[in-house]
Formats: sequence, structure tokens, C-alpha cells
Amino acid sequence: MAALGWLTPRRRSATARSVLAGEAAAEAARKTSLQLEREREEVEGEAPAEPEFPVVGDVRAAAFFDLDNTVMQGAAIFHFGRGLYKRKFFQRRELARFAWQQAWFRLAGVEDPEHMQDARDSALSIVKGHRVSELMSIGEEIYDEYMADRIWPGTRDLAQAHLDAGQKVWLVTAAPVETATIIARRLGLTGALGTVAESVEGVYTGRLVGEPLHGPAKAEAVRALAAAEGLDLSRCAAYSDSHNDIPMLSLVGHPYAINPDAKLRKHAKERDWRLRDYRTGRKAAKVGIPAAAGLGAIAGGTAAAVALHRRRH
Repeated sequence: MAALGWLTPRRRSATARSVLAGEAAAEAARKTSLQLEREREEVEGEAPAEPEFPVVGDVRAAAFFDLDNTVMQGAAIFHFGRGLYKRKFFQRRELARFAWQQAWFRLAGVEDPEHMQDARDSALSIVKGHRVSELMSIGEEIYDEYMADRIWPGTRDLAQAHLDAGQKVWLVTAAPVETATIIARRLGLTGALGTVAESVEGVYTGRLVGEPLHGPAKAEAVRALAAAEGLDLSRCAAYSDSHNDIPMLSLVGHPYAINPDAKLRKHAKERDWRLRDYRTGRKAAKVGIPAAAGLGAIAGGTAAAVALHRRRH
């Protein structure tokens, strides 16, 4: 029994020490586990940092911006037409056509090839016989009168971000290259790709060189410019509101849908392209019906413009 009496305390003492050791080990394990868990959360739980964009100093990257309804509310060619009418380049009946085209564009919010072609034909007939230098000078005035306050601030900020990163920024538009160049210069951009109207000895002939810079032609222009500038299109960005510009947007590594029409919005979501919409319902109404009605009033009423359009079709 003595032996048993001697063993019992030892067992109790060992048990106490074992409990103490076990508790200490458990506490250490718990602390270690918590620390490891925190480390795993820091590694696995953090969303990977999004690469800086635009990349500062990347000289092989550039940005390409559509103009109409992407950089500017409405279509440049329509605003240009209003300015020419004010300067008596054409008559009231022709302004009615511009009024209808602008009303349709603003209400629909998308480019229609038939309307755009009609507008281009009208513009070409109006400038025929005038000097390029004369239209450039007038274009500067028209920008101040009708275009400057229609620039989307959000899109302008996107363009500035590329400029601040040391990248070139180009407008790419179906508008006349002279008009596009004026807008690009006023916004501090690098330059513009636009539709080229033929001129001989500095005088417009009323014909185009090639075709309007629209749809696939924009993509070809961007591709050609990128080759000439030594750009890597996978590092470039493009911005547009229209599904007609999907060929251009698909060329670059960073496509953006800006104020997109329904078809472009759907396409962009399917491909996880970035979307930016600077419109609101209130603003859409403001630049839609009232503006179109104002144009119609100048031309003798929107109803007259619609009637003229119906007679023509």
C-alpha cells in the first residue's frame, strides 16, 4: 500500500502538469492558428490589386475616343450645320433637314446610317466651293457657340487621365476631319481621325476621299495609326457609345462602353467590358425634346422638319 500511496501523488502531480502542459499547448496552438488564419486571409482574401490604368509612361499605349455622344452630346456635324446656317451658308429649308436629323439622333440616341449619310451629303453640298481655311476659321467659332458646353465632363476626365499618364489621345469620328481636329485641339488632345472631304488647291469639291470613317473604317484607321505610331493595341484603350464601333473597341485591350446604346451595352456586358454612363433621365430629357424643339423653332418648327422628312421618304 505504501508503494501505492507513493504512486498516487505522483500520478496526480503528473496529471496536473499534463493538464497545464496541455492547456499551454492548446493556447499556443490557438494563437498560432489564429495568426496563420489571418495570414491566409491577407493572402487569399484580398482582391488582387488592379493594375494601374492608364499606365504612366507607357509610350506604346494610347487612347481612341469616338466623338458623337461619347465625348460630346449630339452629333458634331449637326452642330456644325447650325453654325453654317447662322452664317447664311444655306437656306431655311436645308436647316429643317438638319433640325429633323438632330432631333432624331437625340431622341433615338444612336447613329443610323441613313440619317448620317443624309447629313453628310447635305454638309458636302453646303461646303462645296468654299475654301478649307474659311471653314476651319468658322469651325472655331461654331465650337464655342454650339459644342463647348456639350462636352461630357466624365469622358473628358477619362481622356485627361491618359494625357496625364503621358499617352497620346485621338478622336476617331465620322465627322469631318477639320471639325474633329478643332475639337481635339480645344480639348488638348493629340489629334483626330475623321472623314476626309476632297479639296483641290484648298477648295472643297463636294466629294469624299474614300468613304465616311464609320464602323469598320474606324477600326482600319486605328490599326493603321497604331502601326505608324508603334503602338501595342493590346495596351491601348478605346471608348464609344455605339454598337457601330464594336470593330474598333474589339481591337484594343481596354474597351470602354460610354453612354452605350442598347446593343453595345448588351455586347459589353457579355464580354465584361467596362461601362460608363454619364447620362441621367433628367439630362436625357434636357438634351432631347427641348433641344430638338429649339432647332425646329429656328427652322420654322419641328413639325415642318418632320413633314419635310416624310415627303422625302
